[in-house]
Amino acid sequence: MKSDFRARNHPAYWAFIVHRASGVLLALFLPLHFWVLGQALRGEEKLESFLRWSDQPLVKFAETALVLLLAAHMTGGLRLLALEFLAWRDWQLSLLAAAAGISVVAGLVFLLNVV
Repeated sequence: MKSDFRARNHPAYWAFIVHRASGVLLALFLPLHFWVLGQALRGEEKLESFLRWSDQPLVKFAETALVLLLAAHMTGGLRLLALEFLAWRDWQLSLLAAAAGISVVAGLVFLLNVV
């Protein structure tokens, strides 16, 4: 029982959770994304109406969260590729920290550009 707790408290376990959760949340976002693209097909007025609505601060915050999810999923995937194709080394734990850091930086850069 104690070994289960240690395994779930390991940074690699949390990286796994973040990668899976970000993937699921991105998959849930896709129908909304396709719906918005469909608005462009329904006419300029429909799309313009949606784009005006998307200027709200809460929507901008959600866009930032989306960019953070994309960055987390991408860097987590790159980390997994490194684990698959490279021999295990002690520096791979640093790869996990770098992936998290790059994700946060990408979200912050987007947030600064939006505001």
